Amino acid sequence: MATRPIWKGQLRLSLVSIPVEIYTATRSAARISFRQIHEPSGKPVHYEKVVAGVGPVKSDDIMKGFELEKGKFVLLSPEEIEAVKLETKKTFELVQFVGSCEISPIYFDKPYYIVPADELAEDAYRVVRDALRQTERIGLGQLAMRGQEYLAAVKPCGDGLLMETLHYDDEIRKADPLFSAISGKAAEAELLEVATTLIERKTAPFNAAAFKDNYTDALRALITKKSRSRSSKTVTAGDDAPSRSGDNVVDLMAALKASLEKAPATKGSPPGKPAPRRRKQA
Repeated sequence: MATRPIWKGQLRLSLVSIPVEIYTATRSAARISFRQIHEPSGKPVHYEKVVAGVGPVKSDDIMKGFELEKGKFVLLSPEEIEAVKLETKKTFELVQFVGSCEISPIYFDKPYYIVPADELAEDAYRVVRDALRQTERIGLGQLAMRGQEYLAAVKPCGDGLLMETLHYDDEIRKADPLFSAISGKAAEAELLEVATTLIERKTAPFNAAAFKDNYTDALRALITKKSRSRSSKTVTAGDDAPSRSGDNVVDLMAALKASLEKAPATKGSPPGKPAPRRRKQA
């Protein structure tokens, strides 16, 4: 089955707009997942949406609610939420650039691949990729997908571009209360020398393929063993749940030159009103 993009729109660098598609870079299917089974009947367990004092309810009768205060909610319909206008819904604009090592790893959340939507977009796409690589910079911007607005970073990755969503500052738990009880005293010199020597001896180029998920491998071995054993209980039951491109790229050189003339040579946060903070949906 072909991989489907999770977002389609424009990657924008000032006056240059590039039609792109964004794909998830990780595979959740690589991990083992379990279903809960009702042992006496052998059927999968389902979860109903239930209201206290009412019982099961229809999905059509459910709205999203934001708790204003204890027990008091403001209700929003899907149409009202969809009507919220955000520039980031179809445009991912790189509004600021930072050094490639400037962002603390604690802010990084999830990786995605950005690819040009068609051949016409490739020239501008390569220019952005190579410019980021040559300047050793990471591009920052915001985009809306899956009902939320994300802060995201873009950097070169092989022949393409990698986007990583970032946590907002207020989502990061401060370390000071947790580390405050740790002494600021330096480690003993002899112990430090042994530890640094050990680290140097075990230092090697990073290779993710060298590490295996031993827990998942052991689970797969257990599942295989039990599936082949005549004494193991298995069930066969059907699931009885109810069934349920963008604009053309403008002349690249002209757009880049116009953008250069327009862009202020300032440092720090991009000008303009900050984008609204996203909220977790109920």
